[in-house]
Amino acid sequence: MKKLSVIIPAYNEEKRIGATLLDVDAYLEKQQYDYEILVIDNNSKDSTSEVVKRLESTTVQNARVILETTRGKGAAVKRGMAEADGQFVVFMDADNATPISEIEALWPHLQSGTEVVIGSRYVDPDTVKTKQPAYKVLLSRMSNMLIQLVLIPHIKDTQCGFKAFDGKASKEIFKLVSIYGWGFDMEVLTIALKLSYRIKEVPVSWTEHGGSHVPLNAYLQALRDLMKIKWHAMTGRYSAGK
Repeated sequence: MKKLSVIIPAYNEEKRIGATLLDVDAYLEKQQYDYEILVIDNNSKDSTSEVVKRLESTTVQNARVILETTRGKGAAVKRGMAEADGQFVVFMDADNATPISEIEALWPHLQSGTEVVIGSRYVDPDTVKTKQPAYKVLLSRMSNMLIQLVLIPHIKDTQCGFKAFDGKASKEIFKLVSIYGWGFDMEVLTIALKLSYRIKEVPVSWTEHGGSHVPLNAYLQALRDLMKIKWHAMTGRYSAGK
């Protein structure tokens, strides 16, 4: 029987993580496969860990919280990938922007042997239930055009926080991850391509819940990360065995 590991990176998510955990568990307990839910508390200053532990001891018994003190979503997901033991692994956002039920759209590709299957907001815009402000969409699209030009020419949405991996491939990819900030997703996909893994982009439901704010300087940081990733790719840092 296959097993799915679900990784949820969380930073100061005490108000939302409970509802997300309950939703994930309610869906997975109805499926015909084993599962685990790993919440990676990324150095939160609030009660995120306590909320998870309380649910773990009462309702969501397949969940556990893992503390990761290195800041950044990339560090949290990398830790989760190291701890996961599922045949397949997915990471998703703590605000449940893309619900775990969207894994149904990814399964056919994972089970046919595609090692990396990523959710996308741009393959089919109709799957976006709540639109972002126009300036955010514009910045996102412009950033993606640059990413396609410099790094990953065939991926329309590198930044959607819903990505699934073959378990073995995830170990190989994430041990090479070194960027933990805004450029994390770009690096993951670049490494996957360098290791000759297949990537499939699939439209998924996505809802803007609010409460998460991306500062404008994040785009500058992402640009620096983009250049760093390009350099690492050119100099062989992403080769197997590094």
